[in-house]
Amino acid sequence: MKNTEAYLSEIKEIRQMMEQSSRFLSLSGLSGILIGIYALAGAFIAYRMIYFQLFVVSTFPVIYQLAGLATVVLILSLVTVLWLTYRRTKESGKKIWNPGSRAMCINLAVPLVSGGILILIFVSRGVFDIVAPSCLVFYGLALVNAAKFTRQEIFYMGLFQIVLGIFAALFPGMGLLFWATGFGVIHIIYGTVMYFRYEQNTK
Repeated sequence: MKNTEAYLSEIKEIRQMMEQSSRFLSLSGLSGILIGIYALAGAFIAYRMIYFQLFVVSTFPVIYQLAGLATVVLILSLVTVLWLTYRRTKESGKKIWNPGSRAMCINLAVPLVSGGILILIFVSRGVFDIVAPSCLVFYGLALVNAAKFTRQEIFYMGLFQIVLGIFAALFPGMGLLFWATGFGVIHIIYGTVMYFRYEQNTK
């Protein structure tokens, strides 16, 4: 009986080692919450700019100002993810750049980069209604694609983003609302779940 338990324990340890080497498990839930807050703040400012002409600089077209706002939100989000993930990996004694994180980044980048290029083409041709749906769908595809190299929750968040993107395409007048829901509310829910499931008990 003891031998059987020892074998099972060894198999479990080997499986954990293989999982850690092939999957990146140090994503920060707190970063997801903060990204959601940034997105909601950005969506609120964008709403006021579009419908009430508030926060608008009259010397620049609104579309360029919205692009600048989106860039600020993106940079804040990237810096937050990198910093909090680096801090978490350092606390756990792991490396942030390993086979799992490399595979995750590559699988995440392919849909994101291709989607970003497509969105820029849409914007350059004055096709704005498809921007919010494209952001959500390509981001969702990136998450689904990268999920096999990190936590499974990423997969389900990706599915939610894709569904929201489809609805945003069906109801183009509500694109900003669906965008705020996907990048704001869903991120906050995801980050909260990740934090309490994987981070709180390790402190």
